[in-house]
Amino acid sequence: MVAAMSNSGGLDIIGPNAGQDAPPKNRQDSLDKMRAEIRKTKSLTDKPFGATLINGPDLSFWRPTVQMLAEEGVSAVLINEVLDPEIFDFFKQHGIKTMYRALTPTVANSQEAERLGADMIIATSFDEGGAVPSRVIGTFTIVPMIADSVNIPVVATGGISDVRGVRASFALGAEGVYVGSGFIVADECPADEKVKQLIVNSTAEDLILFLTLPAYYRTLPTENGKKLAELEAQSASREEMFEAMDSYHSLWQGMRLGNSDKGVVSVGTGVSMIKAVRPASEIVADLMQDFV
Repeated sequence: MVAAMSNSGGLDIIGPNAGQDAPPKNRQDSLDKMRAEIRKTKSLTDKPFGATLINGPDLSFWRPTVQMLAEEGVSAVLINEVLDPEIFDFFKQHGIKTMYRALTPTVANSQEAERLGADMIIATSFDEGGAVPSRVIGTFTIVPMIADSVNIPVVATGGISDVRGVRASFALGAEGVYVGSGFIVADECPADEKVKQLIVNSTAEDLILFLTLPAYYRTLPTENGKKLAELEAQSASREEMFEAMDSYHSLWQGMRLGNSDKGVVSVGTGVSMIKAVRPASEIVADLMQDFV
């Protein structure tokens, strides 16, 4: 999937759980599998691609991943949440571009990321899938707000699934788009085929939202998703919701295996504009048709 995207002119990003066929046994197991995925991707493309650095409790959690990504020579790293000068400095010293993405973007954390040396800011709106920002700010507001506050490129994400979303994002001040849900239906994506068809057949009106940690979570109405919404309606605590959600297990079961009764199908509001399962190259071409 990553190689197909990069070969088509995009910059795809290997996820933090890449290569996992079950929850990792330990931190080293996770790192080893991610390293293997990076090497497999390199064998399939000579184009740039990135990798993800997920949030962790402290720098001891981060350092092994940071070192591994530098050793493997990835072109870019998506840094989720953490604002630590040591990490930004390390990647800069190794010539690796950094994309900063806060769960809830603000002027303050965007400016701090720029000060630390981030190469671009991903402005995430409430229109995205999965765990959404804690503030209800849509794409049309968050993009110009962040773009006006920093001097580095801003990338828009949330609800962008066709060229109209790309055009709107650029009009709002973005210099790129970060698309998630639109590529779940790519031929190369390992999501279950039933899930791809469910996405194609759904619209934003079908989405359900429930409160968990750290914020609201958005999913198509799988059986498990409905149960989670009902649990919230019964006034379950956020801790109880978080435990019931078990995001790794729910995403794996719902999206990779297509088990509606055990998992969730996480997509953003742009699901309304996703009309077909097709190759990643066609999706990239449609999104970027103004730039060919």
